[in-house]
Amino acid sequence: MKFSIGGPLKLAFRPWVEGLEHIPAEGAAILASNHLSFSDSFFLPAVLDRKVTFIAKAEYFTTPGIKGRMTAAFFKGVGQLPVDRSGARGAGEAAIKSGIDVIERGELFGIYPEGTRSPDGRLYRGKPGGLARVALATGAPVIPVAMIDTEKIQPPGKVLPKLMRPGIRIGKPLDFSRYQGMEHDRFVLRAVTDEVMYEIMKLSGQEYVDIYATAAKRQIAEAAKAEKQAQKQAGQARKEAEKTADNSADRDNKDGKGDKGEQERSGS
Repeated sequence: MKFSIGGPLKLAFRPWVEGLEHIPAEGAAILASNHLSFSDSFFLPAVLDRKVTFIAKAEYFTTPGIKGRMTAAFFKGVGQLPVDRSGARGAGEAAIKSGIDVIERGELFGIYPEGTRSPDGRLYRGKPGGLARVALATGAPVIPVAMIDTEKIQPPGKVLPKLMRPGIRIGKPLDFSRYQGMEHDRFVLRAVTDEVMYEIMKLSGQEYVDIYATAAKRQIAEAAKAEKQAQKQAGQARKEAEKTADNSADRDNKDGKGDKGEQERSGS
């Protein structure tokens, strides 16, 4: 990926980077990033000398068709880890196990605490499962990362990217060793996650929204559905009104013709 895609990607888009010195030259670390675009998982590894292993939703590996097979081949080729999100607990346990395996190999583990891409460019509440539990179970430092403007390059649903410069800000490593052994305490998990999200917010300058991005996406989808339904009903009401007006005009015309005929007969 670094040679076939990373090089041309840097030449074409010329991403600017701040804080590269915070990435360790060797040893394990967790990269916790905001998530604005599908291209985030390309730009971040492209600017680093080391390999970053992200978890990826299982659909990228199981989608049928030619496009699906190509996507699966790409993600397998760059060593990304499939996670089945269909279970009752979502990606939680699978993400934790995958992350711990990567950290135990002394590598860089990349994760998006929001759990999904931001639907509107704002920063949403982090999920306290994978990130915090991997950090507390392994003792690995958490490095906050902010992707800048990647949603403008490739918004959701857009295939062809817009040629412009994205940015990447990398913060100082966060040490959570004070919580060692407390990875099953939900209050500690929330505290760790919130601290990481606060650092990402400072780096990115995004507006913070204290709900999960998945909930925001549902709200947006429901609002769009309601608006579409309202437009459909308004259209139907307009058609009914036009039909009623046409019928009324037809009756008036018929009544007018009848009156005229009566007048002509009376005159004769």
